[in-house]
Amino acid sequence: MLKDPSLPLHTNLSESLIREYVKRRKISGGTWSEAGRQSRDIFASLKKTCRLYGLSFWDYLTDRLNGVGKFPRLESLIEKAS
Repeated sequence: MLKDPSLPLHTNLSESLIREYVKRRKISGGTWSEAGRQSRDIFASLKKTCRLYGLSFWDYLTDRLNGVGKFPRLESLIEKAS
């Protein structure tokens, strides 16, 4: 019996979150350096988080790089959702 009924009985969500990343890695053959791997992981995580909260990744990224502040910080969206 589950102690927390809000937890899913399967791992399909977590598997689907990494599926795009794995396909991209297989096609490109990976990265050459540790810095490249870290960069890829960070951008993939940001992209998935933006998609999860209905934000445009490109608009969010340009907003952060230009310092406009139009988009909310992702940490505040995550805190509100939890």
